[in-house]
Amino acid sequence: MKEQDKKKFDKHYQQLLKCLHLQGKADSTIDSYSRALRRVVDYFDRLPEQLNPDDLKNYFAALVESHSWSTVKIDRLGLQFYWRHILGKDWQWIDIVKPPKIKNLLDILTLAEIEHLIAAPVC
Repeated sequence: MKEQDKKKFDKHYQQLLKCLHLQGKADSTIDSYSRALRRVVDYFDRLPEQLNPDDLKNYFAALVESHSWSTVKIDRLGLQFYWRHILGKDWQWIDIVKPPKIKNLLDILTLAEIEHLIAAPVC
């Protein structure tokens, strides 16, 4: 990254930390969002605002392969926060990555639990 871009990033990074603190975000959220920003800058070696939707699609495709869906979701939220609150721009790429919907199976009762339910008195 060029020295001028590095200075700009450092300034924006400090603004991000201050904005997260002022909004009362938890320390873990501040850590996660700032890590997301550093991770995308390290990946591309350029300012995040220089990225386009295709860059971010490729980035998130690589991230999905190497990290949990939880990390992917937090990184997306961190970048979205940066775009909105530091750059003052609308986040246009919300649909780039969405974690899969997980269907929970219903609890399966054992035979003993079913017998216990049937034998229980009705109020």
